[in-house]
Amino acid sequence: MRNCNEQRDRLFAAIATEAAQCRLCPAMAGRTAVLSYRNGRVQARVMFIGEAPGRQGGDRTRVPLSGDQSGRNFERFIHSINLPRTEIFITNAVLCNPRTSTGANRTPTDCEAANCSDFLRRQIEIIDPPVIATLGRVALAALRRIEYHALSLRDAVGSVHEWNKRLLVPLYHPSPQVLASHRREAAQLRDYRQVARALGCNR
Repeated sequence: MRNCNEQRDRLFAAIATEAAQCRLCPAMAGRTAVLSYRNGRVQARVMFIGEAPGRQGGDRTRVPLSGDQSGRNFERFIHSINLPRTEIFITNAVLCNPRTSTGANRTPTDCEAANCSDFLRRQIEIIDPPVIATLGRVALAALRRIEYHALSLRDAVGSVHEWNKRLLVPLYHPSPQVLASHRREAAQLRDYRQVARALGCNR
């Protein structure tokens, strides 16, 4: 087991170094990928996948889903199922912060998500989590590039599905905009209980 964990650590360190040097996306060539041991436990049983680091969140703190309101919402949701950050791994479909010319966060383009797809695939292979929870439409679509699925966020949210020999729980992103207009807090709290259910199936 020790040798296996050491090998996993070496592979993860290598991919983090490679991601830090990546310059595939011209609009983000001056930014650094948010991928390091600060993302969470490399031996995690659940991996959360977001859209991209937020300008005031992960891009600033170097920790995904931290330092902004989305991060605070996420903390509240995982704590509701007694799941501490020390037991999870968090990454993003796109590892650098996409922003507009005015500095505001923007949705990653399909090309940017495709450029990061191999990094996501390798993270999943290295960490090998039995449960994956996607946070939003972009993250759910990113998995389709790795192993096809026909799930849509609207129809599959808060339910457990088999994907790529593991369990997948699609969730909405914990951003304040989503909470206000698409998926209220009570519904999201119910959705996170499905993550706990999926983890219980893999104990």
